[in-house]
Amino acid sequence: MNSTKQIVYFGILTSLGLALHIIEGFIPNPFMGIVPGAKIGLANIIGLLALVLFGLRFALSVNLMRVFMAGMLTGAVTSMMYGLAGALFSTLLMWAALHFLQRFLSLVGVSVLGALGHNVAQLSVAGVMIQNVRIFVYLPFMMFASIFTGIFIGLTAYFVLQKVKHRFTNITYSLT
Repeated sequence: MNSTKQIVYFGILTSLGLALHIIEGFIPNPFMGIVPGAKIGLANIIGLLALVLFGLRFALSVNLMRVFMAGMLTGAVTSMMYGLAGALFSTLLMWAALHFLQRFLSLVGVSVLGALGHNVAQLSVAGVMIQNVRIFVYLPFMMFASIFTGIFIGLTAYFVLQKVKHRFTNITYSLT
């Protein structure tokens, strides 16, 4: 793919991820009573699409830029550290799953793994910031929520990929 197309796709995917992040802020949190702070993670649909369509470096760039821009736009600079850690670790984990576990995991499974990794990374940052590892008592509750969000994100990404896969010849992950 030439660099102009790559820049255009980067801008489109980053903008879509940012827009989904902002829209999600207006949606009531279905997990608030069970897992305060848990979110659906709509922007992760874009990250998963970027990973499947364009690979690790591109997906990392899109995800990290989206988190950075969201933090700057909303003024939530402290939460940006959680988002950057979550985006970095979950993207790397999903890439590894796509690369090495392709025979065993569907796109939904990859997404659930990414959601679980996202929570581990965010709690790790929280543990360092508050200097207390007891924060990990919250992990089982977050993992419970991430199973549902990961399924939703994975299914959505799968259906979007079904609609756009004919436009891309470089998809290395089997969607069938």
